[in-house]
Amino acid sequence: MRLLLVEDDPMVGAAVQRGLRQEGHAVDWVEDGVAAALALRDHPFELVLLDLGLPRQDGLSLLRGIRTEGNPVPVLILTARDSIADRIAGLDAGADDYLVKPFDLDELAARVRALGRRQRGQAEPVVSHGALTLDPAAHAVSLDDRPVRLSAREFALLQSLLEQPGRPLSRSQLEDRLYGWGEEVESNAIEVYIHGLRRKLGAGWILNLRGVGWYVPENP
Repeated sequence: MRLLLVEDDPMVGAAVQRGLRQEGHAVDWVEDGVAAALALRDHPFELVLLDLGLPRQDGLSLLRGIRTEGNPVPVLILTARDSIADRIAGLDAGADDYLVKPFDLDELAARVRALGRRQRGQAEPVVSHGALTLDPAAHAVSLDDRPVRLSAREFALLQSLLEQPGRPLSRSQLEDRLYGWGEEVESNAIEVYIHGLRRKLGAGWILNLRGVGWYVPENP
């Protein structure tokens, strides 16, 4: 998933970005509300992780602005404000979830996965497509009940393709899902990951529509 992290504490921001990148997410990080509003207008993020005590524009006013503009992006508030009144204010302003600092990174990752499933209308936590099974929580893939070892980026690419079987994703769309700002992207990186997936799963699992992109067949 492509995530926007809005956090002004350097230590918290670096830890969250690092932890979620290890989970296979592309995480872009800004440190104030104005920068976040600009980023949301320029990029199609799948989830926002939002601190409330931000410089230039506070988190609640940013959130209200997001909803006023009609942006349905899921928002997970990450804040030290732990009173019931603060939780109610955040949820009533349009947040989808609320997590109080300090928090465990594993719990944060689980909440991110849950919000991602909700956004895609996916009830089951494990994705099954024919003989292929992908478990985001365990970062595990199996084919015909046999485990398949994938790198973090191969896993993230496969997960993106499995969200909508039969729908091709272009190189730029896949790069947006795998890489955040400032991460170097080699010109043939997507092809390298596609080659790795085909070698491990079989060529028939990842197909190419020339000039459009790659996809998982609807009926494998």
